[in-house]
Amino acid sequence: MTKNKIRFTPLDAVLIVLMLAAGLFLVRRIGVDMNYRWQWPVTLQYLVRMDGGSWTAGSLAQGFLTTVKLSLWATALATLLGTILGLMRVSHSLFDRLVAGSYVEMVRNLPPLVLVFIVYFFIGDRIMTLLGIEGLIRSASPATQAVLTFLFAPPARLSGFFAGLATLVLYEAAYITEIVRAGIQSIEQGQWEAAHALGLSRRQQLRYVILPQALQRILPALAGQLISTIKDSAIVSVISIPELTFQGLELMSATYLTFEIWITITALYFILTFTFSIGVRRLESSMQTKSSAG
Repeated sequence: MTKNKIRFTPLDAVLIVLMLAAGLFLVRRIGVDMNYRWQWPVTLQYLVRMDGGSWTAGSLAQGFLTTVKLSLWATALATLLGTILGLMRVSHSLFDRLVAGSYVEMVRNLPPLVLVFIVYFFIGDRIMTLLGIEGLIRSASPATQAVLTFLFAPPARLSGFFAGLATLVLYEAAYITEIVRAGIQSIEQGQWEAAHALGLSRRQQLRYVILPQALQRILPALAGQLISTIKDSAIVSVISIPELTFQGLELMSATYLTFEIWITITALYFILTFTFSIGVRRLESSMQTKSSAG
């Protein structure tokens, strides 16, 4: 199988030069027309700064790390929940189909901002307090608290972090459910019949025959949804989780470095989503290669 080679033409070079020129012109006009004074060196200290003789992460870098944690946990848990519900959507059980279908329709027709507040006030203010989880966390050993801080957030912010994480998982899993359902239903009926003829149970048919084929078909859509999870994580800034967008809002109101702060945040979001996109693209290419070799 031949791969499509990317060609760099003179037209591409001209377009890149024009885009750079437009960007420089825009920056210049902002400085001249709006009398805006660019202060990039000041912005850099919010990424990394010298503190007590050693380098430490600034507020934007800390927000970026919180966004990474939220995105990774939300991606893993939403994929797991969405896969389970997707299997329920194609189950022979009417009850399973009704439960999964009701969940999907309810979440997909609910604004994410409303969902954030419902989960925050219900989970953060009620369930965790009722179960005494916050007290257990505060009374845990320093080593346990350090692990929780590394994996999630500092103990004082765990309630809000879990509420934001639960919101992202519930919201994204509804869309992943439909992606999984569509992928499974796209497999030809002959594949089911062939697996049944081999004496496989329905669970074995799904595990060994249907899901491996469905995964190749749904991977592009699934990758898009998981990248959307990273971008949707900004919504939890409304419940004061110090992720990237929240830190940007705080810095902007304190420093008035509007353009520098938001350009930096845009670049950080792009780095995160583009890196994830490249990883998924390589995974997709690897799966296609194995499929062709098999």
